[in-house]
Amino acid sequence: MPRRGQARIRKTKKDPLYGDLMVAKLINRAMRDGKKSVAQKQVYGAFDIVKEKSSGDPLAQFHQALANIRPSMEVRPRRVGGAAYQVPMPVRGARQDALAIRWMVEAARTRSNSEFHTFADKLAAEILEAVKEEGGAVKKKTDMERVAEANRAFSHFRW
Repeated sequence: MPRRGQARIRKTKKDPLYGDLMVAKLINRAMRDGKKSVAQKQVYGAFDIVKEKSSGDPLAQFHQALANIRPSMEVRPRRVGGAAYQVPMPVRGARQDALAIRWMVEAARTRSNSEFHTFADKLAAEILEAVKEEGGAVKKKTDMERVAEANRAFSHFRW
């Protein structure tokens, strides 16, 4: 059943430690089973590890990592004459942030347990790698943009 009207955009409160909206969104995305305090400890622990390893401002490192992960183009399916084409489209701002944070958390969760034990270790490693334009989240971004580039021939189907 299609949605009636547009979905209402909810306001996210800034996180208590850094007073940053993106950190709050990262905490909310990392949260499992509604346990926000657990997610906060993990994210802040990751930021402490980033501060320790890079001897820089963890918030600035996090924002740099997000900037390196944000996609500029994506493909969306468009049906034309019975055939579905993958049409490349620019990604709007709010979706860029949402995808970047989602991919960062996803990449951190799928890291192997051999060298990293806690989620904080994995998230810190993902942030540090994303700053250097490496890691799973950055790979996901480059893959998505490569698919969009490959389907550039269908860009005239944009609606």
